[in-house]
Amino acid sequence: MAYRTRTYLAADWTTDIEVIDKLRSWNDSDYWGLSFTDAHDLMQSKDTSLNCSIKSSLGDRMDASKTFVLVVGTKTKTLKAGSCYYCKDYDFDKHGCKHGWSTSSKSFIEYECDKAKRDGLKIVVLYNSGYVFKDRCPDSLKDEGRHIAAFHWEGSTKKWNYTNIKSAIMN
Repeated sequence: MAYRTRTYLAADWTTDIEVIDKLRSWNDSDYWGLSFTDAHDLMQSKDTSLNCSIKSSLGDRMDASKTFVLVVGTKTKTLKAGSCYYCKDYDFDKHGCKHGWSTSSKSFIEYECDKAKRDGLKIVVLYNSGYVFKDRCPDSLKDEGRHIAAFHWEGSTKKWNYTNIKSAIMN
């Protein structure tokens, strides 16, 4: 069994990448005290992989993680990417996988959230917003872990909630 030493970052990588980039820049900086080992450095899945093999790869990375950080944006709860129904090898006539594997309607995000909760990982939910909007959070994590707005506004200036984020991830 692998030791759980990594931090797993999950998000809608198309719309919430700004928060992920900020976390990674703090982590890579000599100035900021955020320090974690990113689980995604272990391996990457190919975009051409089947959804089930991508989920397997995600699961391997999560198995090495002790902390799960979910970035919640406006689309997080409604994302469907990762569902078998959107896989090129899903047979709609037979309602199953062309390879005979079991199917799931869960998106990548739903899969990651459910696994993090099931595995008892420390859960941090960051909202790509100045407010915590729990209605945007996947149902399985609404009442789990620590929920934090990633930033706040001071006039027209966006201020990142670095201290709260660092405390949630590192402690």
